[in-house]
Amino acid sequence: QVQLVQSGGGLVQPGGSLRLSCAISGSNLDWHSIGWFRQAPGKERDGLSCISLNDGATNYVHFVRGRFTMTRSNDGRTIYLQMNNLKPEDSAVYYCNAKILVPYYGNYWGQGTQVTVSS
Repeated sequence: QVQLVQSGGGLVQPGGSLRLSCAISGSNLDWHSIGWFRQAPGKERDGLSCISLNDGATNYVHFVRGRFTMTRSNDGRTIYLQMNNLKPEDSAVYYCNAKILVPYYGNYWGQGTQVTVSS
């Protein structure tokens, strides 16, 4: 089985920082990519940052580049999103995602965590 459990998030003032984490459980996992998405009410889910295992590159969508940093634990089982200089337009539900190849093929999502940026 594969499970993604998120933590972090909450209410922060503009200019503040938050760190999200996502713990990935499962045995002998092989994945295509892992990353972070967010979705505001009434809007599509947008990809923010992704690590592709094919080329090992970490990519960021332009409007978070320089403010958000995605990292992984040494064992690869936890991913983080450090969010700095948060803006009101960053308010959304944030999701971690893993595209798993083996042994349980599928596209897996964390439960989501609310980030609200407001003074």
